Amino acid sequence: MSLLPFIVIFVLFWFMLIRPQMKRAKEQKKMLDALQKGDEVVTAGGLLGKVTKVGDQYVSLEIADGVVVQVQKPTIQAVLPKGTLKSAS
Repeated sequence: MSLLPFIVIFVLFWFMLIRPQMKRAKEQKKMLDALQKGDEVVTAGGLLGKVTKVGDQYVSLEIADGVVVQVQKPTIQAVLPKGTLKSAS
């Protein structure tokens, strides 16, 4: 009977913290796996760019005309709708 509060706390901890974190990580991995040339993305550092090349670990982003940088895949936070870069300029 004395273990019941610990079990309840663990179950609450699981549903409030661990499970949503795992769900977000799964969605992020799915988004990164679906990246392709021409996608417009934003990185964790706030860079907006168009994907020019996708590798296993790195992605090449064109952040301005003729300016291409390489970033690690996990730093990509979101894929933006097409045409976002033109409206952001």
